[in-house]
Parts: sequence; C-alpha cells; structure tokens
Amino acid sequence: MLFLYTVLLVCCGVLLVAGIVEQRRHFINLERIPSRVLVNGIRGKSSITRLCAGALRGGDLVTVAKTTGTAARFIHPDATEEPVYRKFGIANVVEQIGIVRRAAAYNPDALVIECMAVMPALQEINQSKLIRSTIGVLCNVREDHLAEMGPTLDDVARSLSRSMPEGGICVTAEQDRFHILQEEADARDCKLVYADPETVSDEELRGFSWFTFKENVAIALTVAELLGVERETALRGMYDAPPDPGVLSVERYTTPDGKRLRFANVFAANDPESTLMNINQLLDLDAISRPLNVVINCRPDRVERNGQMGAIIPDLQPDKVFVIGHPAKSAIDAIPAEWRDRAVDLGGDRRAADDFMGRLLGELGPDSSLVAIGNIHGQGEVLLEHLAELPADETPADPAADRSAGAPAAAQAPAQQHPVRDDETLALQQYQPYIDPYQPYPEAYEARYQQQQLPPVPYQSEQYASEPYPPEQYRSEPEQYRPEQYRPDQYPSDGPHPSEPQQSALYQSAPPTAPRPQPQRGMFEPVRPVTEAQQQNPGEPR
Repeated sequence: MLFLYTVLLVCCGVLLVAGIVEQRRHFINLERIPSRVLVNGIRGKSSITRLCAGALRGGDLVTVAKTTGTAARFIHPDATEEPVYRKFGIANVVEQIGIVRRAAAYNPDALVIECMAVMPALQEINQSKLIRSTIGVLCNVREDHLAEMGPTLDDVARSLSRSMPEGGICVTAEQDRFHILQEEADARDCKLVYADPETVSDEELRGFSWFTFKENVAIALTVAELLGVERETALRGMYDAPPDPGVLSVERYTTPDGKRLRFANVFAANDPESTLMNINQLLDLDAISRPLNVVINCRPDRVERNGQMGAIIPDLQPDKVFVIGHPAKSAIDAIPAEWRDRAVDLGGDRRAADDFMGRLLGELGPDSSLVAIGNIHGQGEVLLEHLAELPADETPADPAADRSAGAPAAAQAPAQQHPVRDDETLALQQYQPYIDPYQPYPEAYEARYQQQQLPPVPYQSEQYASEPYPPEQYRSEPEQYRPEQYRPDQYPSDGPHPSEPQQSALYQSAPPTAPRPQPQRGMFEPVRPVTEAQQQNPGEPR
C-alpha cells in the first residue's frame, strides 16, 4: 500500500512540474506577441475577428487570427487559412495554448483571437491565463446562452465583462447596457471605448463584397486606430479580408425539377433577436421574397435554442416550416398551435440526406425563398452541402416583371455594376453577392424602421450630456436615471428643511420611473412618545 501511495505522489509531482513548465512557456509565447486582441460577445465575433485582422494587415502589421464560430479557422499573416484540428471533434479552451504557440512562431505584431468560452468562469480563465489580451472587444449583448450566463441580459453583460483586460482597453458597440459595461470596466481599471456605428458611412459599406453591419466595421476601425493604423488603410485591408463561412448571404439556385429558389443562410444569427432582424432586413431589401419557407436545424445540446426558433415562427409568417436535426419535437412544440400545421418534420438526424432533401425541395413552390435558422452544425451542414451542388439560377429576367414578383433589381444588373475596386483579385470576386444590400431602402423598410416615433423623454438633465454614455440609453431606459438627482440630501443638516407641502411636491416632481427618495436624517422631526394624558385626550397637542 505504501508503494502505491508513493507512486501516486510521484505522478502528482510530475504533473505539477509539467503544468508549471507549460504555463511558463505559454507566458513566454504571449510576451512575444506585443498586441493581443480578444473578441467576445454574443453575435458577430467571427466577422469582427476577420475585420480586425484585415484592418491590421492593411497597416502592414504582421497579424495572426483565429476564429471559432461557424468553422474554426487559423488565419496566417498572408490571409490564407486552415481548419483548426480538434481531437474527437470536441472544442476545448485549452486549444488556445496551441494557437498562441503557432502564432508566436511568426513573431507577429498582433494576434486577433475569438473567445470560445461560454461559462463565465471559463471566460475569465481564457482572459487571465490563456490570452492576457491588451485590447478586449465586447461587441454586443444579446439573448443567448441564458442558461450559462443569464437569466437576464444584465447578467449576460456582467458575464461577458469577465473577458475585459485588467488595466487595458475594451472596445464595444453595445448601447443599451453600456452603463453596466462601464461599471465592470471601472472595477477592472479598464478603459471602455464606445465604437459609434454612425461614424461608418453607407459608401464605406459598399466597398465590401459581402453583407456586414456598421457596428462590426466601427469596432474594427476603432481597434485599428488604437494600434496606429489609419482609417483609409484599415478599410482597404478589411475589403481584402475573406468573409467568414457563416456570413449572411443569399444564393439563387435551380432545383432538379426546374424550380427557382432563393436561399438565405441565417445560421450564424442563432438568437431570436438577430434572426428576426436579419430576415426582416433581407425581406425589406428584396433579397428574398414571399412565399417564404423556413428550415430549422435542431441540436440535442441546444434544446432551448430550438424552442426559441420555433417561437418566432408567427413573426416570420412562413408558408412552410421544415424541421431537421434532433430533437425536432423541441422546435415543433414551441410553434404556436395556429401555426403548427405548417410544420414538416423531415425525420430527424437519422434520415438519409438525399431522402429529406428530396422531400424538402418537392414541397417548395415554383419560385420561392428558403431561410435556414437555428444552428449550422449537424444536418445544417448537410443541407448547405446539398444546396451547393444545385446549379446556380443565372436565368436573365425582365427587371420590371421580376420587381413585381419581389426580386431585387440589383440582382438583374451585371456583375460589373457592383462596387468592386480595380485591384481586387478573382479570389475576392467569388464572394460577390447577387444583390447590393446597401441600395436605397424601399418603402417597406421606411415603414418598419424609419417612421417610428421616439417615446417622449420624461426628464432631461445637463449632467447626462457630459457623461460618456450613448444618449439613446436615457430614452430607452429611463429607470437608469440616478436617484441622487431626486434625493433631498441637498439640504444641509443644520439649515432649514422643507415643509411637508414642499416635500410632497418634491416627491411628485420625480419621474414615475425614478425610485422614491428615502427620508434623510433630520428631514422630519423625531416622533416623541405618547404620554398617558395624550392617550386620554387625543386632542391635546404633543
């Protein structure tokens, strides 16, 4: 028995020494990379990682990047990339050690890496032990992974803040919960920088050959500016950066029986808010049209998300809902009863791909649109592979007739009319979209977004104008007004106090969303005990 205990102690000692040696080597590799950018958030992390890397490459900085989202990729300094090898196909944050070791071999100026941790504790370990970023990116706070980081969006914001670098800089485009991020940044001695999407013009967005958002571009430009890269140089580098495989795209196919199909890959936006936003925008821009069909890909480890995708079906108002993957019941049961008869269960993940694809295409109309939502892994990848084998729909059509049918006018224009620069290569042109997503918005978009009336501002104070928060916060969340503005502690303890009518007016002047001020010491006269004579004669003054 003593021998076994001795062997156990020796093995533990060897493991301890090996762990210390590995940690020291890892920290040495980190020191060889002067600038380390860690991208975290709910949506758009992979796209922002590629945009930041492209912007830094445009400034002649040797930059290595690694994405995690739709398909994990290691991006070399020359923008070539390769898949990240994972033993048994299982993702683990420990793989960041090998990524840093490979990146350090290039002696790079910067490393841009996507945060792959979900659990709050792992996010903190990823920052403090594995990456030690000098610049953090927290792109947005959305409704996803609530079981791990929730249950509220405020909790999600605080969980994501664990990846902020202590004593470093954090860049964000989040508006609604900027105040929470600011509190967390102050606690970590981190400078929080707001990347304003309005600083990105529509003309700058037209230079991209894929669909992206102003928030993502604004964050990448801010990171580039922090590392000394000029705006025009950074934009040229971002234009040359290849997009993520899960980027929002619309493809046109012809089915074997001659049907025309527009397919929108919205797998990357796998939370309800982002999914609805992307699909509505594609509809408003006529990139897709009705009749609209939706395919939901289910995963056994994302049962809650499957239900969220089923619950938004009434907002999409599709003709048919195809459910693939497993368990399909988790999405179908979440569809409201009045829409459930439109759901088509294609047999789960054990059904042959040729079988369920044949039935899916057979259910479509002669000219329809198909939107893929949920999660890409599993049968979602099989769906994309089989659709990619279909011939492209290159049939020229009459623009006027196609416009009446809901087809985009930009789709009828030849490829030369797209805003492609002369120095772009053929490799970049293969990502050229069929439409210009930044053409002038049609009436549907104006009716949905531009004509909304802002709610009245119940209170206005000059103090908030000098604070670094986005002003929209105080219109959308008036409860964030500081209660100190309405507390009566402005009266000195030794001076005159307001009378009771004045106190009532003070309470009534506060906005209904502000908490009631608590009485301060000395504001009211102390209550003297009631004497026996006063109890017998209540009319006698105290």
